[in-house]
Amino acid sequence: MFQRVLAVTLGQVVRSIALVLLPISFLTLIAWATAGSVNGNTADPMRGALWIWLGAHHLPFTLSLPPAGTPGLLSYLPLGALIFPILAIRNGFGRSMEKLDDDVSLVSFARIAYSLEYTLITMLFAYLSSTDAVRPQWYFAPLIILPVTILTTLSVGRRLVISQALLFGSRAIALLLGASSIIFGISILTHISLVQDLIQVLQPGILGGFLLLLINILYIPNAVVATLSYLAGSGFAIGSGTLVAPWTHRLSEIPAIALLGAVPADKALWHLLFIGVVIAIGALMTTWTIQLSTRTLIQSYFLSCAIITLLAFFSSGALITNILDSVGVSLWKFPLFIAAELGLGIVLTIFVPRISIANPLKR
Repeated sequence: MFQRVLAVTLGQVVRSIALVLLPISFLTLIAWATAGSVNGNTADPMRGALWIWLGAHHLPFTLSLPPAGTPGLLSYLPLGALIFPILAIRNGFGRSMEKLDDDVSLVSFARIAYSLEYTLITMLFAYLSSTDAVRPQWYFAPLIILPVTILTTLSVGRRLVISQALLFGSRAIALLLGASSIIFGISILTHISLVQDLIQVLQPGILGGFLLLLINILYIPNAVVATLSYLAGSGFAIGSGTLVAPWTHRLSEIPAIALLGAVPADKALWHLLFIGVVIAIGALMTTWTIQLSTRTLIQSYFLSCAIITLLAFFSSGALITNILDSVGVSLWKFPLFIAAELGLGIVLTIFVPRISIANPLKR
């Protein structure tokens, strides 16, 4: 029976990988063919496709930058690209369980087998695609790919029961991200001329323009997380020694990336008023959960903090050069600020009798 599970999950792992890797390979072949390089060979686009596929899984890369072989690191990867492997993994594991007749007794073993097989193949691809100039850090796969795969497969199946704490904690973070998305969109519209100037600097051409558009779309979630960190007061960085926050603005120049056109040009203390929104959502989470139990409230709070920490990890990193070795939100300041502000909302709602917030779930 276990051999059958291993065979079924391995087949679906290969299918899940192909669902994402084949379209990427097609695009890289087109880009390679239109580039007209006289020094390249057909292995280059295939290796490039593997690198893009690995990058979509947020596996970092160490680089040797020409011409002097200067060391670099690429770990600031698009958060939006993670959706493609997640959807492929969900589909693959769901089909695995269908082939196993949805046998409940095999779910745990199938989940472990699928996750380990997926991680091992990812490590193999990372190792085999390494060159002197680009080296995917394959040894990070168990720390990044394995947890992502396990968490994704946990969301598959009708028998999944989402705890109330996770429901309310994720709902609070969704509200924060939704508000940040609106504010980020407004900032893009009000700085549209600067965004256009940044695009024109690159002069990408037709195909390059399409790829540039796709890359910017995939980086929008990173920008939304950075916007939330900015509004919460912890700010974000665009390079070593930089910090953009409502109370400070240590930034002399920005890279030619279209989304960075939305970056504020100076400090603006009135943006700190958004902290009141975070506090209010903490209070709202209290009204959702306190009638159920204090335990549910505490669990919701800590789960929301855990979600923010994961978002901070996946939406920040280094962008190739030493100058941009710190891009995005702080891995400790951002979660700390959000935790403190949500916690303040909870404390005020519980211990200040004059605060009364209507529960929107009641009719």
